[in-house]
Amino acid sequence: MIEKLTKRRSIRKYTDEPIADEKLNTILKAGLLSPTSKNLHPWEFLVVQDKEALNRLADSRQMGADMLKGAAAVIIVMADTTVNDVWVEDCSIAMSNMHLTAADQGVGSCWIQVRCRQSRTPGVTTDKFIKELFGIEEKYAVEAMLSLGMPEKERRPMTLDEKLWDKVHYEKF
Repeated sequence: MIEKLTKRRSIRKYTDEPIADEKLNTILKAGLLSPTSKNLHPWEFLVVQDKEALNRLADSRQMGADMLKGAAAVIIVMADTTVNDVWVEDCSIAMSNMHLTAADQGVGSCWIQVRCRQSRTPGVTTDKFIKELFGIEEKYAVEAMLSLGMPEKERRPMTLDEKLWDKVHYEKF
């Protein structure tokens, strides 16, 4: 598992090659199998592959979403906020599982934060931009998007920086 974690890198440049349905379904299964508080599954996943919609989604953030213009797909992760109060955590676990599974499938991916972000439209949050674009009900909150595409180039695996061990504490802080 640690080897898989080192191979997962954020990929922002993609080829024109589509993602095989089998790979996309495997990524979605990883999200659907994610643990949730009290097994309530507050999240919903919206898969977008339409190029025009992907281009419009690039404007959903002031910066950091331009990779969607070259992506083959995006998975928008949202939650019904009336289901439980820890929907942010539940969505984040699903995002992480899908992010790791994409890498395992050879699919490039990048986490694009939505919650607490602004769109390129003045005064419009990223959440509101996405809800209006896709007709998402108000009771849902959009946590993040996972851009997907076949990597333009392979990135070297990460290494565990020894300095990171300074972040680990035992028995007291």
